[in-house]
Amino acid sequence: MNSSFLFTVCVAATCFFTLLGTLFFMRYRKSRFRENNETVNSSSVSPVPPPSCVSRNWVHTVFPSFHGEDVRTSLLTHILKEFKSKAIYPFIDEKMKRGKIIGPELKKAIQGSRIAVVLLSKNYASSSWCLDELVEIMKCQEELDQTVIPIFYEVNPSDVKKQRGDFGKVFKKTCEGKTNEVIEKWSQALSKVATITGYHSINWNDDAKMVEDITTEILNTLINSTPSRDFDGLVGMGAHMEKIEPLLRPDLKEEVRMIGIWGPPGIGKTTIARFLFHQLSSNNDNFQHTVFVENVKAMYTTIPVSSDDYNAKLHLQQSFLSKIIKKDIEIPHLGVAQDTLKDKKVLVVLDDVNRSVQLDAMAEETGWFGNGSRIIFTTQDRHLLKAHGINDLYEVGSPSTDEALQIFCTYAFRQKSPKAGFEDLSREVTKLAGDLPLGLKVMGSCLRGLSKEEWKNKLPSLRNNLHGDIESALKFSYDALRREDKNLFLHIACFFNHEKIEIVEHILARAFLNVRQGIHVLTEKSLISTNSEYVVMHDLLAQLGREIVRNVSTSEHLTREPGQRQFLVDARDICEVLSDDTAGTSSVIGINLKLSKAEERLHTSESAFERMTNLQFLRIDSGYNGLYFPQSLNSISRKIRLLEWNDFPMTCLPSNFSPQFLVKLCMQGSKLKKLWDGIQPLRNLKWMDLRSSKNLKKIPDLSTATNLTYLCLRGCSSLENLPSSIGNATNLLNLDLSDCTRLVNLPSSIWNAINLQTFDLKDCSSLVELPLSIGNAINLKSLNLGGCSSLKDLPSSIGNAPYLQNLYLDYCSSLVNLPSSIENAINLQVLDLKYCSSLVELPIFIGNATNLRYLDLSGCSSLVELPSSVGKLHKLPKLTMVGCSKLKVLPININMVSLRELDLTGCSSLKKFPEISTNIKHLHLIGTSIEEVPSSIKSWPHLEHLRMSYSQNLKKSPHALDTITELHITDTEILDIGSWVKELSHLGRLVLYGCKNLVSLPQLPGSLLDLDASNCESLERLDSSLHNLNSTTFRFINCFKLNQEAIHLISQTPCRLVAVLPGGEVPACFTYRAFGNFVTVELDGRSLPRSKKFRACILLDYQGDMKKPWAACSVTSEQTYTSCSAILRPVLSEHLYVFNVEAPDRVTSTELVFEFRVFRTNIFPTNTLKIKECGILQLLEEADDEHRQSFSSDDDDY
Repeated sequence: MNSSFLFTVCVAATCFFTLLGTLFFMRYRKSRFRENNETVNSSSVSPVPPPSCVSRNWVHTVFPSFHGEDVRTSLLTHILKEFKSKAIYPFIDEKMKRGKIIGPELKKAIQGSRIAVVLLSKNYASSSWCLDELVEIMKCQEELDQTVIPIFYEVNPSDVKKQRGDFGKVFKKTCEGKTNEVIEKWSQALSKVATITGYHSINWNDDAKMVEDITTEILNTLINSTPSRDFDGLVGMGAHMEKIEPLLRPDLKEEVRMIGIWGPPGIGKTTIARFLFHQLSSNNDNFQHTVFVENVKAMYTTIPVSSDDYNAKLHLQQSFLSKIIKKDIEIPHLGVAQDTLKDKKVLVVLDDVNRSVQLDAMAEETGWFGNGSRIIFTTQDRHLLKAHGINDLYEVGSPSTDEALQIFCTYAFRQKSPKAGFEDLSREVTKLAGDLPLGLKVMGSCLRGLSKEEWKNKLPSLRNNLHGDIESALKFSYDALRREDKNLFLHIACFFNHEKIEIVEHILARAFLNVRQGIHVLTEKSLISTNSEYVVMHDLLAQLGREIVRNVSTSEHLTREPGQRQFLVDARDICEVLSDDTAGTSSVIGINLKLSKAEERLHTSESAFERMTNLQFLRIDSGYNGLYFPQSLNSISRKIRLLEWNDFPMTCLPSNFSPQFLVKLCMQGSKLKKLWDGIQPLRNLKWMDLRSSKNLKKIPDLSTATNLTYLCLRGCSSLENLPSSIGNATNLLNLDLSDCTRLVNLPSSIWNAINLQTFDLKDCSSLVELPLSIGNAINLKSLNLGGCSSLKDLPSSIGNAPYLQNLYLDYCSSLVNLPSSIENAINLQVLDLKYCSSLVELPIFIGNATNLRYLDLSGCSSLVELPSSVGKLHKLPKLTMVGCSKLKVLPININMVSLRELDLTGCSSLKKFPEISTNIKHLHLIGTSIEEVPSSIKSWPHLEHLRMSYSQNLKKSPHALDTITELHITDTEILDIGSWVKELSHLGRLVLYGCKNLVSLPQLPGSLLDLDASNCESLERLDSSLHNLNSTTFRFINCFKLNQEAIHLISQTPCRLVAVLPGGEVPACFTYRAFGNFVTVELDGRSLPRSKKFRACILLDYQGDMKKPWAACSVTSEQTYTSCSAILRPVLSEHLYVFNVEAPDRVTSTELVFEFRVFRTNIFPTNTLKIKECGILQLLEEADDEHRQSFSSDDDDY
């Protein structure tokens, strides 16, 4: 390349490169159907091209290849001028010396150029340098998708292709003395470049005009081929694409497919559709037309109100066709779309459709479009799609908590993780947004750039008021509802969010013709969901509903006073109304009050509700001392249907209270002594919950409560009896009397409630007996008598309850035996007898209960033996007899075919090895007197775990050594553990608790996962092979004689969860140490790819008693944030906790901050425990990754 040309070019590429960004091939590009690795997961919707063409960062805009002598005076000046005027800056190689071959720097420049412009003149082939450039350029076109633009200046493309004429003569001269290989490369490069569509100077009379046209075209090419930045930073798109792909069916190339994307407003439907459209339209699928019609519902609103259905369709179809052919047109009738597109392969996205007329006008049926077409709709209304025959639907769900935080941080901080110091605030705002992408975007943008104090000041407003952009997006959906559906929406938003559908239907039955149909409509329109039989409305939609009822007006300019509104949901409004006897009116039908401690106090009078004669729904949560009510109320509306008043402060309801329309009564934790006197009309009552009303002495007559299905009196500790009228509640399904500690007996009429299915009497410690007629409970499925410590026996008729499945008798410490009739309970599946400490024996024929799947006899300390009939329990997978200290023998000659687990832990009188099933997988014998393991155990094909206590005979039983998975050597005088322990090839856990004379540990088996040497006070030394235990949990609690070598060995050995060892400071082997709860680690940039795993150590400053605390570690860099957690157990001073921590894989920063915090619960940090000192050690790459997992809070109790 002529250096004088290059000297004349102005070097200003930086601005241009910043504008254009990452580039790829524009004419023949092979675009990808996937996202950048930093933002989304990959998708398999289409083949992924080589990374070089999809993620390449071009260094130069244009690489020009030309022969300077041909164009210096005639063309060069024009080229330079036009390039410069259009901010196109070619590669400059003025510092390169020309030689016979191009050097590596020039090759690198060619490879890094987005476009190569080859100016082929008559003497171009006279330069071997130019020809070598061309060879490299054509190679980059093929391998890197570089764009090549040839300009044929005063030369015929055919002559270039075939190397003939004057051009061929020049070429042949240059080939003299060259090898055949070089000549062939040159020739092929010339032939290829000549076949590329380019520019021929013969088509222009004026060089200046030609150059202007060519450079303009190059500029347009650059602009049009610049990769879209519209989707940078999107979170979770890969997961959405993977779920949509099966609906698109790219394999069905001849089929026209229509798919729907639906979900609530603000969930991200349009964003997903845009991303999908971008991927499909750039995927080289040869769509003849592509169009994304945004916000179709808004198009419909622009149609004149006077238009009929036909004209509306005509208007929509005309707009649609104009968009798809990119030209404004007018159409005479509705058949134009079908005629125009029926043989065209098109990609169409109709975004945010909300009326069938829109679908009919723009995409009535698949026959309108050519083979291979894909038509995509987004909507909130699932029914709309189904009615149009679209069954391939993708429901957009909420992002995960982590994804929601990333979305929020993208807008708040322009990065994927919170800035330092904003972590807790970011999580709180994310929670306020309810994981709704629209809310996350708006709130993040609103808070961007603000200080921490400004964030805190804005939080109250965000909690109580919807941002205008969020409100307008959500309210459009509400406005489109029919009047009755709007009313139902408001009822749910204000009162029934997260309520059971059944309850909603019954409470609203008088207000709506068909509640279930209304719920269905709201579900189809994505305004609620009905997961697991509950009505669930997104928090932001519920907030919208509450704001709508607050803003209801009597006229255009006059807002109603709170007491004149239908619903009262704002705490301050409610306090205002209830504090003023005259404020409430007959307009009020519902009050939903929940005050936090931060809000104002409330004082009311006896007449607070007197004027609210139409009040139907009253929910008050007065669970703290901020609400002050009188000793009694004058009245509550006779129309009341829902009365929920937790911690009700009065001893009874108003004397004139009428429950005629009452459907649900919930007064948990109340001070009630009684509800009302006499018989009241209770035909509508279905749910009554008075749990924890500790002063309640009696419940009212239930003679008329024939539709009552649920009655909960749990924890009513003053209740001594039930009314005999309870037998009239013939539809009662669930009766909960648990923890009614003064309840002595039950009325015999209780079994007249023949539909009773679940009866809970747990911890009724004064209950002496059950009514003899329990056998009449023909539908009873579950009876819980656990903790009925005064109950001595059960009625024999219990065996006649034909559907009894679950019988809980745990902690019935006075129960001596079970009635023999229990064997008749053929459907019994659960029998819980744990800690029936007086139980001497089981019924002889207990084995006749052949459906039994759960039998727990733990703590039955008087039980001596089991009847042989247990061998018939062929469905029992587990038998638990922990702590049956008098059990001496188990039946012989039986084989319980389904038994997989037998737990005899603590059966200290048991001496003979249990052989009751050869199918056992887990056998627990710790704390028994069994000393020998029979050789027959080798024939148990399924045995995986054998837990035993140490005895001298074990060393003589090699068949046992191969089988034991857990071994306890506790509180013994043992001086050392012999080398035999390493022969326990399946040992997973070794407990050496309290071996006070033990000085050292030998080599341990490599299978070990858990080593507990706590309270081994004399322990000093550990075998160096401990370092090979790559997945073990260590506990060396109170082993204060451990030497420094042992401390360092434990600290540097990879552990499975948390290692606990004595120490008053972080060991020196931890490279980074600091006082307090955080430490900064400086990484060598060269080691970043292998610097993801670390060992952490913390020392606690223990200041009091804590149960089950847990620690959290956050790892923060400039770009990333991650966290992990683990339970710290037990909590000790002068002890170290060591564990593994992983940094995110995508860390590129050389500085990481490790911050540790201790929590009392999953939410609140604790002041009881503080981090006194912490340390970090970077692990080597070759260490075993498989077992060195980050610590987790899912660990079981040690």
